[in-house]
Amino acid sequence: MVQVIQKEVPIVAGVEVTVDNAVIQMEGPLGTLKRDLWYPNIEISVEKDKVCIASSVNKKTQKSIIGTYASHVANMMSGVAFGFQYKLKLVYSHFPIQVKVEGRSISIDNFLGERKPRSARIMGGSSVVVQGDELVVTGIDKEDVGQTAANIEQATRIKGRDPRVFQDGIYVVEKGLGART
Repeated sequence: MVQVIQKEVPIVAGVEVTVDNAVIQMEGPLGTLKRDLWYPNIEISVEKDKVCIASSVNKKTQKSIIGTYASHVANMMSGVAFGFQYKLKLVYSHFPIQVKVEGRSISIDNFLGERKPRSARIMGGSSVVVQGDELVVTGIDKEDVGQTAANIEQATRIKGRDPRVFQDGIYVVEKGLGART
C-alpha cells in the first residue's frame, strides 16, 4: 500500500494496543476498550510507540476519516489510562430535586413539583455518584460518559414555561479527564 495520507497517535505509557482486522483494542490500568474502525482504503497499524492510521487514496473523505479515527484512538487511550469525568449540578429554586441511582438509570423526583419521576439512562460502563447537589459521571469510554451526562441534562429540560423564570434543572458544570471511581 502506497501511503499518501498518514496520522500518528503516540501510545500513552501503560497502555497496550492491538489491531486485528480493523478492530482496535486498548488495555490500560482502568480497563479495556474495543472498537471496530473499518473504512475502505484505510489501514491501522501499531508501530513501536505509536498507532499509525494511513490511506493510499488522497481524497477529502479519507482525510476526514483518518482525522476522526485518530481522535477516537487518542480518546480510547486517555480513557483506559486516566478515565473521563463529568460533574453536573442540581439547580432548583421552586421545588427541591431528589436524585437516586436505580440500577442502570437515574430517577429524578419532585422536578418542578411533578408527581411522576423523570428518568435518564446510564450508558455502557459509566457510573454515576450523587454527592449532595452534585452528580459525578465517570467511566473509561468518552462517548458513554458524555451521553450519560446529556441524558441527565435532557431529562430535566423544561417545556412550556419561561426559561428565564424556571431555571431549574441539572446542568454540566465541569468535564475532563479524571480517575474512575
